[in-house]
Amino acid sequence: MKKPFVTHEKLQEITKEYPTPFHLYDEKGIRENAKALQDAFSWNPGFKEYFAVKAEPNPFLIDILRDYGCGVDCSSLTELMLSKVMGFAGSDIMFSSNMTPQEEFVYANEMGAIINLDDFTHIDFLEKTIGHIPETISCRYNPGGVFQIGNSIMDNPGDAKFGFTKEQIIEGFRILKQKGAKRFGIHSFLASNTATNEYYPKMAKILFELAVELKEKTGVDICFINFSGGIGIPYQPGQEKNDIAYIGNELRRIYDEILTSNGLGDVAIYTELGRYMTGPYGVLVTKAIHEKHIYKEYIGCDACAVNLMRPAIYKAYHHITVMGKEDEPHDHKYDIAGSLCENNDKFAIDRMLPKIDIGDLLVIHDTGAHGFAMGYNYNGKLKSAELLLKEDGSVQLIRRAEEPKDYFATLDGFPIYDALSKEKQF
Repeated sequence: MKKPFVTHEKLQEITKEYPTPFHLYDEKGIRENAKALQDAFSWNPGFKEYFAVKAEPNPFLIDILRDYGCGVDCSSLTELMLSKVMGFAGSDIMFSSNMTPQEEFVYANEMGAIINLDDFTHIDFLEKTIGHIPETISCRYNPGGVFQIGNSIMDNPGDAKFGFTKEQIIEGFRILKQKGAKRFGIHSFLASNTATNEYYPKMAKILFELAVELKEKTGVDICFINFSGGIGIPYQPGQEKNDIAYIGNELRRIYDEILTSNGLGDVAIYTELGRYMTGPYGVLVTKAIHEKHIYKEYIGCDACAVNLMRPAIYKAYHHITVMGKEDEPHDHKYDIAGSLCENNDKFAIDRMLPKIDIGDLLVIHDTGAHGFAMGYNYNGKLKSAELLLKEDGSVQLIRRAEEPKDYFATLDGFPIYDALSKEKQF
């Protein structure tokens, strides 16, 4: 069974000040994980992790990762803006986007970010937009077909909208070199949330061999290879965590075998991990507020898919702990549901759990990435607060809960503030 990083007693203390629902993050766990990643790739002098801001766009958490040398991977204007305010600039920013509006390329260029082009046509688009081709540039590679390890199909790159074909990236590097680019990077993302230690090593062989071929055919200076994300986390109880030390060692072996032996032993390794960095170190804390007995047994809680979309849109499994009842028999079958006007607003279906009473606190595990970040406001629901459980045991509010005034803030010209200003909850 999964064990929460916070005790029932501590949660009871926290909820006296901060009402449920809220996301709670574990500073100690994030720090230990970031250090383990740096240690695993310390053999590569140029290694850098660019944290995927889309996974958890909270500056307090990103600042923790910055202590371990992490940069940021941005995919939109607002993510770039957040990074700029935080003090990131230049090569500490990787801008990896697709179908990119002109103003986003302009902003990324002004910040000195490394621009990672997603498509062959973006070469001309970028040049026309900013007036030149940056001296450092990266291109995203899509090998097509299916990506498999052994007999297991991991994903289907050929059906993805992202990246250059091999022919396009070879020609693209030639063109970019002619247009003034001097330092080149290769980027790829072939599978999501992989639960195998062989994902990065398998991709390494593909990308390292591509680097050798590109060097031979175009003569460009390949400075870095970006493995993006894709290393998963153990959502299911009993599922093994990926061994980052093993992954790092395997990449080193393949690096020496392919790159070093072909005169490319100074290429830096980059990653853009999001889920792996923070996912296991966040939980959604919610309270049981209703029970319903019809054709099934339901527990209604004060969180909903607005707070965590993954179970609703992916049927994703997130483990649930009924706090204070961890050792009681799991002899009740429940659907754990939120209050949205959608039947898919369920955190669990037919889940065996201890008997749940009204007022019980439920911890929904592994929400530290793509949890709060995917929130929305359907049904006029408001996003919850984010809290950080610090290493010294104190709790810090790192994002307040939304209020009705936030929901109505964009209705310029409509006198809703005057009409509702006397409402207590406003």
